[in-house]
Amino acid sequence: MSAQILIVDDSKTMRDMVNFTLTGAGYGVTEAKDGVEALGAIGTGQRFDVIITDLNMPNMDGFGLIERVRANAQYRFTPILMLTTESDPAKKDRGKALGATGWIVKPFNPEKLVQVVQKVCM
Repeated sequence: MSAQILIVDDSKTMRDMVNFTLTGAGYGVTEAKDGVEALGAIGTGQRFDVIITDLNMPNMDGFGLIERVRANAQYRFTPILMLTTESDPAKKDRGKALGATGWIVKPFNPEKLVQVVQKVCM
């Protein structure tokens, strides 16, 4: 069975691009439009191998999502990648402190995204 990826982004276009890239590489993908919807997907009992989240979203941003995911024992060590337009070192440091595994700045290179996902899935 292929790894299951949860994509969290308020931009439908961005979710579509990431979904297309990852399904093309053989991954299973579930989408959520914000942190609240992502927590709902996690709460269904489906297991995700990697979470890819934007930072700036309504209802619950990426930092809030990371904090809530890391509080869940089942997801304490699940890789979480930030995929965002933000490149501020202070924000990267905060993401890392909260438990982000990696940080990718948009626009993303599809091949690089697949390589990073493959690396964190190992």
